[in-house]
Amino acid sequence: MTNFNEQNPPGSSLMTLTDREYCEIRDLVYDNFGINLTDKKRSLIVGRLQKVVRTLGLNSIAEYVEHVKSDKSGQALVELVNRISTNHTFFYREADHFDFFSQRTLPEAVAACQKENSKDIRVWCAGCSTGEEPYMLVMLMMEFFGSDYDKWDAGLLSTDISMNALRLAQVGTYSPERMTNLPEVYKRKYFKQQLSGDWSVIDRVKKELTLRQFNLMNKTFPFKKKFHAIFCRNVMIYFDRPTRMALVEKFYEHTRPGGYLFIGHSESLGRNECPYDYIQPAVYRKKIDG
Repeated sequence: MTNFNEQNPPGSSLMTLTDREYCEIRDLVYDNFGINLTDKKRSLIVGRLQKVVRTLGLNSIAEYVEHVKSDKSGQALVELVNRISTNHTFFYREADHFDFFSQRTLPEAVAACQKENSKDIRVWCAGCSTGEEPYMLVMLMMEFFGSDYDKWDAGLLSTDISMNALRLAQVGTYSPERMTNLPEVYKRKYFKQQLSGDWSVIDRVKKELTLRQFNLMNKTFPFKKKFHAIFCRNVMIYFDRPTRMALVEKFYEHTRPGGYLFIGHSESLGRNECPYDYIQPAVYRKKIDG
């Protein structure tokens, strides 16, 4: 999850940001990433950007906005969204989803594969942040399949817009605080504790993640095969309704019949306009004949 609510440190000295400059930043972020920045985020934006302005040797946020707009590579734009976002998550967050995934999603996916004489279990974590969620899903699949895990193509696609978050996911090392909710059996089986006290995901789990930078606002998705499950939790809360529903339609297109979409418990989709069937809070399913 990418969080845009963190406040600036008390007493921080803020650069000037005019209404016009804020509107330009807001529009750049919305048009390219779908994130809806309200006026309440204005001081946060200033606090986050003043450091990069100084690092680049610029004199003002106005100059920084021009720098972002003139960068044809698009990297400055990605750095902008990296700067204004904070990735906050932890292991076993919203645990009922993981129970549902193990007890219902995976058995149904296996049954569907058997009908097709396939071993390809496809799961996508869209907005994977620093890796806690996708690593949890891999561990659950390893537990579910047991010694037969290697007989299945059961890796996991993990994407995020933030390269900073993806780098941390690739490292796969977490503080004890991020591990608090994780059942001890998973910690002892799939992690190695460092001398610092932090915990690192073992290589066997790491290699099952395919980490990619991906913008959910892309007009088309490049996936040739559809997914048995898509996790996009605590991401769409930052989108306005038209953006959210357009994304859900794209998710639906890339979900297998009978497959599931998991969203955050703080999010909701209108049942009358959502193409998925509502199953339980924050869990939706594509019709078998969908």
